[in-house]
Amino acid sequence: MAAKLGTTGRRLELGLQLRGLREKTGLTRKQAIVGLKISEATLARIEAGSLSFRNVGDLRKLLEKYEVTDEETIDAIIERNREVPAQDWLTQYRGVMPPGMPNFVGLETEARQIRAFEPSVVHGLLQTEGYARTLFEMARAVEDTTMDFVNRSVDLRMERKDVLTRDPDPLNLRVILGEAALRYAVGGPDVMLGQYAEIARLSALPNLTIQVLPTASRGYRSRSDFSILDLGEKLPRIIQVDTAWGAVSTSDKRHEVDRFNRRFDAMTASALPPEDTPEFMHRLERELTDH
Repeated sequence: MAAKLGTTGRRLELGLQLRGLREKTGLTRKQAIVGLKISEATLARIEAGSLSFRNVGDLRKLLEKYEVTDEETIDAIIERNREVPAQDWLTQYRGVMPPGMPNFVGLETEARQIRAFEPSVVHGLLQTEGYARTLFEMARAVEDTTMDFVNRSVDLRMERKDVLTRDPDPLNLRVILGEAALRYAVGGPDVMLGQYAEIARLSALPNLTIQVLPTASRGYRSRSDFSILDLGEKLPRIIQVDTAWGAVSTSDKRHEVDRFNRRFDAMTASALPPEDTPEFMHRLERELTDH
């Protein structure tokens, strides 16, 4: 039986349905919003699953433009929109997340599997509290943030880790870490030793697969981090990539998802076997403590 979709998943399901109806009629977003009380950007966010309609009248007008005449279908779409809560557990953290991130984190909790590559820092779902806090504190002066921002960001990062041990159905996570990410000194030796121990611990979980891509590897490596989210049978797989502006870019286009899956598979072949990860962490620990 397919798992019931949560808030973000239901918004995305509605958004995809509306996007499909718009594309079927050949309308652009700019054409679709004529006469409505929403902007083109708002419609884009609705189709991406970030928002739902606040004004049912706008939704009815949109369905009329999309040539939806069957009353049962109209009622079902309106009811689906009504059932999606305006607030969820992420609302308290929206002030500390860059554009696009709330929707991604919401989908992260919906995912059945995530395949991710992280070349420069330890992947967020693997981070310890000490490592995460040091990262945000290091960025404070550059990003002009506050200690409240740091504390709330760390709380969010730790809460996101719950997907790894949720009962039932923990997230199946496959991560490839670039060796450089593990050697980038975040804080003092104690922070890094704790992080190495955490990766070794998590690598023993049956739902986690962690591989290290050595710096000396001559195989393919992506130039940027990315995540591939498998959201089950009801929703398409989604790619997430961080942008240079701190925002999050996502796509569910089949050819793009396939391209990133090929990237991941190529790096999997070049990376160390998952069973070597604990020993690699112990080696890094020894390097730190021997100095």
